[in-house]
Amino acid sequence: TENQPKKNEALARGFLAGKYKESDVLNIADLDRSTARKFLPFVIPVTTTSIGRVSGYLAMSHVASSALGTLDMAAHQIAISIFCCLAPVVDALNQVAQSFVPGIFARKKSKERALALRRTSINFAKVGASFGAVIVGLVTFGVPFLSRFFTTDPMVLERVKNAIPGIAVFLGFDGLMCIGEGTLLGQKDLAFLRNMYASFFFIVPAFMFRLKRRALSGIPVGIGTMWGTFSVYEVVRTILWLLRVVQLQWKTEKEAELADDGASS
Repeated sequence: TENQPKKNEALARGFLAGKYKESDVLNIADLDRSTARKFLPFVIPVTTTSIGRVSGYLAMSHVASSALGTLDMAAHQIAISIFCCLAPVVDALNQVAQSFVPGIFARKKSKERALALRRTSINFAKVGASFGAVIVGLVTFGVPFLSRFFTTDPMVLERVKNAIPGIAVFLGFDGLMCIGEGTLLGQKDLAFLRNMYASFFFIVPAFMFRLKRRALSGIPVGIGTMWGTFSVYEVVRTILWLLRVVQLQWKTEKEAELADDGASS
């Protein structure tokens, strides 16, 4: 019974209590270099991907706050808040694809492997399209309802409605995009994703700043136009991802044929 309080105290502090110090986390001397080398190929692609994703959102918020006026800025905050709540519903498909594809991709090159990759990609595409259709329904009917919990200003609410088509298109394609990206990551096509997101890092903000210049010159530009432009980026990205998956599948099947021919001869 005397040891019981100490035991409870240790449990409350966690199972790693007393096993390391905060300084150990940053101690490079204890770094396992062989393990670190395994992660090096992912550092630049993953970092570039993350930065490429964020740049578009930052550019949109900048344009809304600096050029579109207070009503559109308020509407954009509501729109992007609801968007960020709905996006994780389909973003999980990215992790699902990354979990299933590597096990198949690591098999010996054969027609069975190529067929398994094809079936997996087709099934994932069906799931991604289904998720997208559900999200479009949620956006179409959910955004007008949920936006009332953010404001009662009718002018702001009207501007939020203008963003619905762009948000619906973006999230409608997001399922297919996530499946495509997860499949490419599962097949370790890191260079392609790195180069694409490095390009998007500059291209997407460039189009957003173009909208800013139009707005500042007196041409009517609202968040509907801005979200519509952002949805075009999503459509282009989805098409590029899926075309790349098709290209890799064609390459996989050719390699399988060559491997089978070599084995039979």
